[in-house]
Amino acid sequence: MARTFLITGASGIAAETARVLPSHLGPIPGRLFLVARHAEHCEGVAASVRNDYEAISWAIGDLTNPEFACKVVQQCAAKFGRIDALFNVAGMSGRRFGDGPLHECSEEGWAKTLDANLTTQYRMCRQTVRVMLAQDPAENGQRGVILNMSSILGVHPEPEHFDTVAYGTSKGAIIAMSRIMAASYAPHKIRINVIAPGLAETRMSAHAASDTAIVDFMRIKQPLVSGMISVEDIAQVSAFLLTDASRAITGQCLAVDGGWGLA
Repeated sequence: MARTFLITGASGIAAETARVLPSHLGPIPGRLFLVARHAEHCEGVAASVRNDYEAISWAIGDLTNPEFACKVVQQCAAKFGRIDALFNVAGMSGRRFGDGPLHECSEEGWAKTLDANLTTQYRMCRQTVRVMLAQDPAENGQRGVILNMSSILGVHPEPEHFDTVAYGTSKGAIIAMSRIMAASYAPHKIRINVIAPGLAETRMSAHAASDTAIVDFMRIKQPLVSGMISVEDIAQVSAFLLTDASRAITGQCLAVDGGWGLA
């Protein structure tokens, strides 16, 4: 039975995970459904993995629109007949809206950051779980798996360079939400886990990568990689958590942080 993967995002970690997933499936064919704001990003990913999936499709829109999550989940399920895995990657930094230290954080920064990072994942999870509960288990005996994107800042805050109360709160709440969901749906054979990366080489971190003080700091803070983490390193772990290699794991938050939590 082919496995259907629904991924929010089509750049950075999302795109790289789409590229490495087929190598984790063995002989099982995969089908890919992407959700992103920009069609060209989806087209780029699709072109790079065209020969690796049985079928590829995508939807373009804004996940902060309450109606859009319902629409794309229904669209994916209608096209492929089922959803075996959801990877919630899409999110943002709220600094441009006023996120920052608590005493400086604006109402807009708080609201927009939590909406983009936490509420979008809640809606995607809600709609996808409804589909998974109604579908028959796959040959592995399970109905599906959800992987939610958090951040090391939701577990190990770092006030010197990354003091953003709304972002850190949104990422910590994702972990709590995922554990609650995992407990509820384990009896229904649905797994829900979280990945919490350290600072990675993505578009979101481009500003940090241009700051020599942060670059020097990350050599110490992430000693395993002596700097920023590659998206491939995070994608490989994501693929593990989305496939049968992790079929006995649920309710866990796995930090891929290059040693951040120990430094």
